[in-house]
Amino acid sequence: MGIKFSLVAVVGLILAAYIGVTAAGLSHFFGVSMPYLAMILFLGGFVYRVLKWGRAPVPFRIPTTGGQEKSLPWIKHAKFDNPSTKGQTFVRMALEVLLFRSLFRNTKFEIEKGHKLFYQWEKWLWLASLTFHYCFLVILLRHLRFFTEPVPFFVHGLEGLDGFLQVGLPGIYITDGLFILAVTYLIIRRLIIPQVRYISLPQDYFPLFLILGIGLTGILTRYVYKVDLIKVKTLTMGLISFHPVIPAGIGPIFFIHFALVCTLFAYFPFSKLMHAGGIFLSPTRNLPNDSRIKRHVNPWNYPVKVHSYAEYEDHFREKMVEAGLPVDKELEEAPSASAKP
Repeated sequence: MGIKFSLVAVVGLILAAYIGVTAAGLSHFFGVSMPYLAMILFLGGFVYRVLKWGRAPVPFRIPTTGGQEKSLPWIKHAKFDNPSTKGQTFVRMALEVLLFRSLFRNTKFEIEKGHKLFYQWEKWLWLASLTFHYCFLVILLRHLRFFTEPVPFFVHGLEGLDGFLQVGLPGIYITDGLFILAVTYLIIRRLIIPQVRYISLPQDYFPLFLILGIGLTGILTRYVYKVDLIKVKTLTMGLISFHPVIPAGIGPIFFIHFALVCTLFAYFPFSKLMHAGGIFLSPTRNLPNDSRIKRHVNPWNYPVKVHSYAEYEDHFREKMVEAGLPVDKELEEAPSASAKP
């Protein structure tokens, strides 16, 4: 049910953009109003979620551990799987954000051949996820040429490196193909693995289909239904300068692509995609595991009147002795709390 709903939703967005531009004359809505609304939702939602997470109290050290914590000198310490200092935690975070290290350590185990447990190498999910995220990053950076004037030097270098094969005109970008392959793998994986399909919800399928739609329509605008890039840049630079203009003759395929991109930006802060910002605020990742090294006091504790055991024994020492209960101080060593001067 989840996959059908998500697929229908993405197809509906595509049809809405196509019909709206070609039949209803809504080019201004899809070219100006929708991107401005999407950026307001993206920036406002992103800031709101980050501030909300930042205000959440974290009174204890609760890092996820994946190795031996710091202990006796002769016991090897897993510094980056169980960090005990801020420096080690920084390295752990860098490895997680840049290389998805925890996903790389994923293994698959099955019981086969007479109740024997077998562990298998399981790195395809890590490879597909890493490929998807880095290709997405490269594609976003390449698109800066539509929003900057002059175009930064690194964008030209990135385009040259990405399209060094130079097959046909326009040149084929390697990241375009790898991006589609990676997203397709992530979708197929959710469909063919029963355990993953069982726990998958519409909010898992929808962003994947949406991103796949963005990739496919982007490829169509470049290689099949070629769009006038000068007109596209006129539109995007008008949006950036807050003097929007809709050049004639851009073509509906561009508005479909643009509408899907705007939908992704608007949907981003309210979805699971916010792990992009949440990873930096996750106490299971950004805290060292030093609870056995130093005492942590909850800074949100409000002052309360406590009744210590010493005070308790001073009040009830006589009755405790009469009942045969052990006491820290003998009865004659300290006067009872009920004794009068």
